Amino acid sequence: MNATRKIADWIPAIAVFFLGVVVWQVSIDIFDIQKFLLPKPGSIVSAFWTQRSTLWSAGWLTLKEALGGFAIGSALGILFATALARFRRISAALMPIAIAANAVPIIAFSPIFNAWFDPLSPSPRIATAGVLCFFPVFVNTLRGLTSVKPAQIELMRSYAAGEIEIFRRVRVPTALPFVFSALKVATVLAMIGAIVADYFGTFGSLGITIKNSVSLFDFETAWAAILTASILGVAMYVAVSLVERFALQWDPTRQERGTA
Repeated sequence: MNATRKIADWIPAIAVFFLGVVVWQVSIDIFDIQKFLLPKPGSIVSAFWTQRSTLWSAGWLTLKEALGGFAIGSALGILFATALARFRRISAALMPIAIAANAVPIIAFSPIFNAWFDPLSPSPRIATAGVLCFFPVFVNTLRGLTSVKPAQIELMRSYAAGEIEIFRRVRVPTALPFVFSALKVATVLAMIGAIVADYFGTFGSLGITIKNSVSLFDFETAWAAILTASILGVAMYVAVSLVERFALQWDPTRQERGTA
């Protein structure tokens, strides 16, 4: 029953997707939109299939950079948030700085990291993706760890629980939904950061493929590379969502939503 409900929940999204593709195709035919503005979906799929070997090779290279940045940035964000959760005044002082740093445009990081690291190595792209992942994970994790109700802390202390026990049994379970929400956002940011940083670096990556294809007026291949990036980004998002589903099985509100 639950499996049927979960499949049914996807039907509206799938219907809207295919409707969008149909409108896309029909609009090009009706309004005579040139391919340099928007290629036909069929042409993009054809380019994706005929060049699948090159695109997946480029996608694998970019995916490794995105995964590296995601892992490093998210881990550092969780560690920093965990350390600052005990010092409320310091965390309150640093929060505006973190929000301001998160507003820096993505493209500003890449030239800087190319100067810091070997531009021919994956390090600049991993660093760019890592910075983008760090801030949302840090902010959300800190918010989750500090959003515990005082009554819960008082109840645990009435049972003579120490700070470590309170952290493990109260703060971590409260923070996990915040953490996973941030991690799902970070998967998208990691892929975006890796692709944008690719414009300044390694040949054979998705960013360079898109850049070179547009320069050669091969717009179908450029869009096919974008499609590849989208598939990989969705795969990362789904992977984190599956881990979240397993990790939050204890959450009674999720169980109620699943059986309602």
